[in-house]
Amino acid sequence: MDLEDSFVITADEGRLCELLENLFRNAVEHGGETVTIRIGCLPDAAGFYVEDDGPGIPPEKRSDVVQAGYTESENGTGFGLSIVQQIVDGHEWDIAISEGTAGGARFEINNVELDRA
Repeated sequence: MDLEDSFVITADEGRLCELLENLFRNAVEHGGETVTIRIGCLPDAAGFYVEDDGPGIPPEKRSDVVQAGYTESENGTGFGLSIVQQIVDGHEWDIAISEGTAGGARFEINNVELDRA
């Protein structure tokens, strides 16, 4: 994992940990054990991103992957990214899914109260 910036997020600690755990687990399940995960601040907004260098999420499936029960994995439950969406909603944040800088998945969480250290 690469931490691009140093920052502190104001949030429910347990729920934030759960959000990050689900994003990390999703990256490893779809990108393998050698996947690299990057975390950093968004340059133009109050927020942060989590991205990986795995296979990514096709644009036409990005709205589906946060729906409860959606999975394309034999061993997946389809709840990891829906839990991420619930945590984002509970904090009144916004989330956008796009392609990462290395071609994998990128999750941008906006409207976050954070302190750039």
